[in-house]
Amino acid sequence: MSSASPGGTVKSRLLASLALGAAVVVGATGCNMLAPQATTIAYSPSDGVNVPAPGPVDVLNAMVIANEDGSAGNFIAAFVNTSLEPQEITVALQNGEAEIIELAAGESVSLGVDVEPILFTDLGVPAGATVPMAFQTGMESGTVAEIPVLDGALPYYTEFEPVEEELIED
Repeated sequence: MSSASPGGTVKSRLLASLALGAAVVVGATGCNMLAPQATTIAYSPSDGVNVPAPGPVDVLNAMVIANEDGSAGNFIAAFVNTSLEPQEITVALQNGEAEIIELAAGESVSLGVDVEPILFTDLGVPAGATVPMAFQTGMESGTVAEIPVLDGALPYYTEFEPVEEELIED
């Protein structure tokens, strides 16, 4: 016969069960401690891209809708001035074509909805590619981002496709 008490065996089994349960819980959830959560990763939820803030102006859902041969395109995006001061943001292609957008303090402007989109007549990039564009506010260093170039194949982008009359006027 064993000299150990029956209560000691129950206690050791209970401790072993608890230790095993703790090991299973830590093993099953340990990945969550090491892996990044997908919901904390910033992304652009549309066809356009969000540009990292070039100063106090946010650039959201930026895209270019090009004509059939990619020679010209309308730039559409939303701009949000997050400061308490008026701001100007310069939007430029690498070829030097540039436009300045003025925003009042706290103002939001959507190119293509609130105001006309910016027409770049020397785009030279076909639909399906990206075009590098620079964004600069005030004295900030600015940001360069790859902006997607789309066409009017989707019905809701057809109205933004440059038409021949617009290109002749410039």
